[in-house]
Amino acid sequence: MTPTPERHHVVIIGAGFGGLGAGIKLAAKGIDDFVLLDRGDEVGGTWRENTYPGVEADIPAVHYSYGHLPNAKWSSAFAPGSELFAYARDIADRFELRPKIRFGTEVVSAAYDEATREWTVTAEDGTQFVSRFVISCHGALSIPSRPDIPGLDDFEGKMMATQRWDHSYSVAGKRVAVIGTGASALQVIPTIAPETAHLTVYQRTPIWVMPKVNFAVPGALQKVFETLPLSQKIVRNIVSSTTAAAETVAVTHNKRLPFVTKGVAQLATAFLKSQVKDPALREKLTPTYGFGCKRPSMSNTYFSTFERDNVTLETTGIERITSKGIRTVDGNEVELDTIILATGFKIFGLSYRIAGVDGVDLESQWDEQRLASYEGVAVPGFPNFFLAPGPYGVIGFSWFDTIDICVSHAVDMIAQADADGVTRIEADSAATAKFVKKMRKRVENTVFMSPSCNNSNTYYLNKHGDAPYLRPETIVEAKFAMRSAAKGYVRA
Repeated sequence: MTPTPERHHVVIIGAGFGGLGAGIKLAAKGIDDFVLLDRGDEVGGTWRENTYPGVEADIPAVHYSYGHLPNAKWSSAFAPGSELFAYARDIADRFELRPKIRFGTEVVSAAYDEATREWTVTAEDGTQFVSRFVISCHGALSIPSRPDIPGLDDFEGKMMATQRWDHSYSVAGKRVAVIGTGASALQVIPTIAPETAHLTVYQRTPIWVMPKVNFAVPGALQKVFETLPLSQKIVRNIVSSTTAAAETVAVTHNKRLPFVTKGVAQLATAFLKSQVKDPALREKLTPTYGFGCKRPSMSNTYFSTFERDNVTLETTGIERITSKGIRTVDGNEVELDTIILATGFKIFGLSYRIAGVDGVDLESQWDEQRLASYEGVAVPGFPNFFLAPGPYGVIGFSWFDTIDICVSHAVDMIAQADADGVTRIEADSAATAKFVKKMRKRVENTVFMSPSCNNSNTYYLNKHGDAPYLRPETIVEAKFAMRSAAKGYVRA
């Protein structure tokens, strides 16, 4: 017997910072009939899933929080993952969101019914949720990217991804390999290297790394932030303005100001030289592409780790993974006890099937026709459905900038539809085409489209040659655009 679907006005998919933010904003608008669905057993999203050794934010903590809900207790300039996870739990408690969350609910599909103008969201166990509106906060970086390497299932030792770290397993005294040199690897490698018998790092593409100015936040300063919230807001605004200016100059307007990223690259090269004395090793760690083509990374210990006697940097391509270890294309095989996959995420990969009007599958549409959305939030043919974020929806350096803009817009559209008494609101095709054309034109001036990125293997560029991840505007520009974005919808 099929259980009766649970009915709500709004379904929110994901209880990370995006989903929690959506719940807070819906309640603030007086919309209380909503539910949050999450596959995990706790809130926090990324910071619940990623608990690997050394995990911490790469955005200053003072800026990595909801603007209206600052946390005065960050222990360091760049907060460790455990504190970010605790912050998410505190937000869920403070706004009494837990009764509205259905944990252990893995969403497998969402389908739109044109007759009823409702969405049916189905979980892995068959449970269904029917709602007028859906806000998908599953995250732009939520699906681990499984590397296309032959033999992944043949390895007889311990294999785990950084996003699924097994804390019951110790790497102490083990022969360990890390595949990948991205943001997660940058933190894992220096942390575990001293424990291992030997650590081999398999690098396809070297990364640009700058020093990380991290420091403990004195208790006295925490007290000031707690007593005088305005002081923390001032610091946050300074950090926000600085990072926004850096992004605008170095990334968004790179074509006009290429000397900026070239200058930063020189500083990064000098930092590498100060950290690694061996010229051959230093050459392997030096990128052959321009600074900014990949997400900027910071670490004070990453480079120096490769000078340890028990660490090897392997730049020869992997042929396959064997039952005993990893064999490279030159025929050399390294026997291993542990393989750690630090191979990142699928950008805008959808964790469940989304079927809109006439059953059109969103992922297939994007795959065939290129990623597109209206204002980084809505897609024509998918009424009453909002992404937080969608293509060209990630703005600024802090994820909370994106959450604020995308979720606020989605909630405003729902509230407006309710006030107007309409049951269907959909992004207009012409308005979407105009927005996407504008974004793609702006992307042409970014660093991602410069010849210097040709050898970067950057996830910012997809198979269509597009860079649909970032919205190439300043936060001010994006917020201003959202003021009139409601005009781009068809209502019925």
